[in-house]
Parts: sequence; structure tokens; C-alpha cells
Amino acid sequence: MERHYGMDWLRIGAFALLILYHIGMVFVPWGFQVKTAHPMAWVDIPMLLTNPWRLTLLFVVSGYASRALATRSATIGAFVRSRNARLLPPLLFGMAVIVPPQTWVEVVTQHGYAHGFWRFWTQDYFRFGTLFGIVMPTWNHLWFVVYLWVYTLALGCFALVPGADRLQRAFDIAFGGGRAIWVPLAFALVTQFWLFQRIEDTHDFFRDGIAHLQYFPAFLFGFGLAGSRAAIDGLKRWWAVSAALAILCYAIIAGMLVAWPDFGFPSHGVAQFHKFVRELDVWLAITALVGAAERFLNHDHRWRATLAEATFPFYIIHQTVIVVVEFWLKPLGIGAGAEFAVLVATTVAGCWAFYLAGRQIGWLRPWVGLKPRAARAVARYHAERPIDVRARPDVA
Repeated sequence: MERHYGMDWLRIGAFALLILYHIGMVFVPWGFQVKTAHPMAWVDIPMLLTNPWRLTLLFVVSGYASRALATRSATIGAFVRSRNARLLPPLLFGMAVIVPPQTWVEVVTQHGYAHGFWRFWTQDYFRFGTLFGIVMPTWNHLWFVVYLWVYTLALGCFALVPGADRLQRAFDIAFGGGRAIWVPLAFALVTQFWLFQRIEDTHDFFRDGIAHLQYFPAFLFGFGLAGSRAAIDGLKRWWAVSAALAILCYAIIAGMLVAWPDFGFPSHGVAQFHKFVRELDVWLAITALVGAAERFLNHDHRWRATLAEATFPFYIIHQTVIVVVEFWLKPLGIGAGAEFAVLVATTVAGCWAFYLAGRQIGWLRPWVGLKPRAARAVARYHAERPIDVRARPDVA
């Protein structure tokens, strides 16, 4: 039995891409908390390489990681309690301390708010209402933590249903071999293109139903995938085909954007074709990445455990660093290229500083997404011991 290091690397890479994507959001014409003085439309094209599938991939790898955590828990209740302890403190801390600078920059630069940050934080942010149409306090980029927490609770409740332990065998039958690609792909096309037209996520949990139809099944698929040798083997076998088709989809999407900048498609039929290809790209890219991780990345490295631990703190702090640094950079007029270089360097440095400080300050660890010191030795033991979550098909 071997630990699946490939999925660890995929999780690390997925969050690294997310951070780079959010830096890119400063430069494209799409909405963001702060924008460069001269947005560049051509940046849309490299951004669309990951735009269709980056968030769905995060839920797949989170579901896979949740299965690994469930195998280490004595009961499903213990698993849910551990997830509560890991997700809720960073969410609350993030909403109270990490996110407010982003919101302040947004209201200053886009709505003409005239007061400083301290006045905003102490008198306006905790209004439990709206200001300039923005709900405050808000979770901004931490919406992912909210969704993941609710999905985990739903999974815990579902696991208590009599007969849930037999679902892994059903998963193997439904998604074994190439069906791990084509069955979820068909489901995505039906729910995201045929029955409903998914335009843009709201990140409002109660008004984001179409997104839930993609993210929650992706989370459950990752959870089931962790216990399915048949599905893993199928993704490993067909990863190159998935990758080739995903690249073709991206080429079509990029070509359409070159022909019709800013998604100004000439007809409804062309717009529908774009949406269809985009939905194909989502699952083809994810299955290619998971299959490639199984095929090429299933090995350890001395940096893996550290990077895996740092991923969640990086996620919590990265967008605030990006927004605040760009707010300082914009008046300098140094140009988009220099802005991008500074943003990459300062975001990486800020994320590492946040992680290292949080790691050393014992009481701060749970609030920045790290296990308490008492659990650290146990976590390291589990990170280094041979473990294969697929060897526990009874956990569902």
C-alpha cells in the first residue's frame, strides 16, 4: 500500500494556479476588487486556460483529501468534528481580519468611499447589512471554505444512512474504466448546459444552485475516487486522450475569443457553442490532470509535506496581499509588466510570511488553517506513513 502523493501534488498545484489566476484578475477587464490602470484584453486568453475547470478541480481534490481524513477518524462524527475545527476558525478569522482590507480597497477605488481603513473596519464593515450594495461582513474569496464545510456536513449526514457503506461498490461500477470520464461529462452537460445555462457563480451559498450542481457532485466524486482502483486506473489509462481533447477545447475557446473579443459573439448559436465547448473542457481537463498525477507524480519529495501544509494558509491570505499591494502600486504608474512582477514576488513572500508566522505562534495555528501543535506530530506521522485510502472501501 502506498500513499497517493500524486493527489497531494495536484492539490498543491491547483491552489498555486488559483493564486496566479487571481493575480491575473488585476489585469483583465473582468470584475475584481482592484484593477490596474490599463487592463489588457489579451490576458483573457491565457486566463481561459484554467478558468473553466480550476474551481471544480479544487472540489475534486478536496473530496479526495476528505476521504483520506475519514479513514483516519474513528467514526464519521469524529471526521465531521475534525473538519469543523479545521475549516470554521480560519473562515471566521478570515471574514473578521483577512478579508476587510480587500473590501475597503474595493469601496475606495470603485465606490468613492472617503474614509481610512480603521474607520471602515471599526464602524462600517461589521454592519451585517450592505454598503454600496456589498454585503458586510463578507467572505469574498473564502466562499470556497463555506461551500466545502457545508458539503462536508452533507457528506457526514449521508454516511449515516443505512447501507451507505455499499455505495463504494456502486461507484466502482458506475465510474470504472473510461466511465470515470464519460459519465461525469454527460452529467455536466445535462445540468450545466442543457437543463440550466450556467453563466457566472454568485458565491452566495443560497443563490448559487447551478454551481452546487457542479461543485457538490465533484466533491463526492473525489471522495469516491479515493476508494476506487477501477476509476483511478481508467483515468490513468485515458489521461492522454483527455488531455488532447481538453487542449482542443481550449484552442477553440481561445480562437473564439480572438475572433470575438470580450465574448461579443455574433449570434445566440455561437454563444451556445462556446458554452458547450467550455463544459466539455471542464471535465476533460480535470480527468487528464488526475490521470497524469496517478501516472507521473505519485512519488514523494522532501518539500511535499511542507507545501501541502502551507496550501491552506496560502489560500487564506493570498488575495488580500494581491489587492492591497496593487492598491499601493497603481498610483505609481510603473506599467503592467512591472506591476505583474511585483505582485508575483510580494504575493509569494506574503503567503510564506503568513504561513511561517502562523506555524510558529501556537495559539494562531488553528486560525490560519493549521492543526494545533498537539495534533502536528500525529499529522506528520500520517503524512509520512504508507497509507492507501483505496484500501478502505467500507468508508463511504
